[in-house]
Amino acid sequence: MSTEKQTCALIEEVITQFAIKGRLVKKEPYGNGHINDTFLLVYETENGSRRRYILQRMNHDIFKNPHQLMENVVNVTEYLRGVILTQGGDPDRETLNVVKTSDGASYYKDQKQNYWRIFLFVERTLCFEKVESPKDFYDSAVAFGNFQRMLTDFPAENLYETIPNFHNTPSRFRDFLKAVQEDKMGRAALAEEEIAFALAREKDTAVLTDLLGEGKLPLRVTHNDTKLNNILFDEADRKALCIIDLDTVMPGLSLYDFGDSIRFGASTGAEDEQDLSKVTLDLALFEVFTKGFLEGCGTSLTETEIEMLPMGAKLMTYECGIRFLADFLMGDVYFRTHREHHNLDRARTQFKLVSDMEAKWAQMTAVVNQYKGICR
Repeated sequence: MSTEKQTCALIEEVITQFAIKGRLVKKEPYGNGHINDTFLLVYETENGSRRRYILQRMNHDIFKNPHQLMENVVNVTEYLRGVILTQGGDPDRETLNVVKTSDGASYYKDQKQNYWRIFLFVERTLCFEKVESPKDFYDSAVAFGNFQRMLTDFPAENLYETIPNFHNTPSRFRDFLKAVQEDKMGRAALAEEEIAFALAREKDTAVLTDLLGEGKLPLRVTHNDTKLNNILFDEADRKALCIIDLDTVMPGLSLYDFGDSIRFGASTGAEDEQDLSKVTLDLALFEVFTKGFLEGCGTSLTETEIEMLPMGAKLMTYECGIRFLADFLMGDVYFRTHREHHNLDRARTQFKLVSDMEAKWAQMTAVVNQYKGICR
């Protein structure tokens, strides 16, 4: 039996385990994600109407404990449903909704040890792979800020860490140091400048985690993958509607979500741009995102969180850079590469962006000060 036929047969087995009414009339691969295997299911109900669902086979090589992951997803989405209802919104469209199995579980484990889950399909929405205009970036900022605001009172400490130490910069720095010391591939000589750049900023690595430990920054529910393509936009008015891809939702700092958005969305160059003269921080986009994020957060952020927004942007960019560099030194074992020294190129772009942020620190701080009154 071909792989495609085996998958179809497996899907037929899996879907019988979920509490879905109607008759399956269509199933097909969906989207372009690289982590989970995703399929679109179309069911026809007794009255002839059709309803769509998203079926996913979870990647348990990356997410080692699917049970904990799904407990996080269910707890957060059910909490969001309650908040959205109190706001007069539509919880079927403004948050993900997990379809339970017939025995009430949030996932199904098949005989081959694969883990499966199903979500309601969010109808009449659009998803963008990249920022097409400053308005897109602003809308994404409002959406991720609103995500923070709605989850302000959720007990973040009750969530599992689906990827331990994901944004623990001191821990990432220790991993980087180990990669330098071991130099398994003999590549350290090719990255002397980048290694020196990273080592020179060691004192910055613990700034945010120290503030967390001292109780000066609150533990929050964080998304941890705040890219534009993790937001669904309403087809009618193109406004941000629903945050998706909640696999990395876990306890963290609001500055992680803000910072990673700036790292990815406010850079003038691609993440692996080889011409570093093209890589700078776009201050206009930084301003657009800061304004939108603070508007979305409302009054949920503390003064210290607002004050540390530039540091969040810098540290998330630096952290990503040392992860790329460590992976280069270890032989490209984590990040997929498409050319020689690809991860070294990626590290260089991140460090160039960090350097440009340092040069523009006064302007970044001024932008934050300009808009901090929005949320007060």
